[in-house]
Amino acid sequence: MKIEIWSDVVCPWCFVGKRRLETALAEFPQRDEVEVVYRSFELDPGAPRHGHELSTGVIARKYGRSEAEMRQMQQQLVDLAAEEGLAFRLFETVHTNTVDAHRLLHLALETGGAELQRDLNETLLSAYFEQARNIGDHDVLTEIATGVGLDEARVREILAGDEYADAVAADVARARAYGATGVPFFVIDEKCGVSGAQPSEVFAQLLQQAWADAHPVLQAVGGDAEACGPDGCPI
Repeated sequence: MKIEIWSDVVCPWCFVGKRRLETALAEFPQRDEVEVVYRSFELDPGAPRHGHELSTGVIARKYGRSEAEMRQMQQQLVDLAAEEGLAFRLFETVHTNTVDAHRLLHLALETGGAELQRDLNETLLSAYFEQARNIGDHDVLTEIATGVGLDEARVREILAGDEYADAVAADVARARAYGATGVPFFVIDEKCGVSGAQPSEVFAQLLQQAWADAHPVLQAVGGDAEACGPDGCPI
């Protein structure tokens, strides 16, 4: 079974949703047969490539709220994230573009498979939300990427150009085609889609249903009748 997750590495609900899905997967009997792949989605493609302004003020202006109101809303999210074991530092995060981080996630998937991509995604999310690091900065991205096992020369080569930008755009276009307007957005086996950081119980139900749909149980009909067995026929 394959789960594709459209997300952005500066999306707090994506981190919360990731943890909730992981909780559901931990209790899923067939978890070793589930592949999780991350797809790109840019929440703010127009964000500065090397931003320095704190996110709180930017988001407050975007939604027409005061910074005090936005801080109150963010604190609620900080408290909720803590219930999932996440120590958010939302008041310290920087508003920055994420296309370079997404390009590195594609590099990780291509060179090291889904497991390496998941490691990089986790580290990027933690760096941004729990360490308040600027993941638009190329030196920070290089440190993070090489820390999970990517080749430094290849990482710097990617960051110096625009390789994988088309893959990022293709992911976004595919999300739009599915009807997704925000993230996180989860798609199971290209058949079942669900939006938002659902409770882990909802993810558990989705996993069970998707597995059952992909592995239908044969319903036998009729009573016993004469048949040959593994040792041959009695007559």
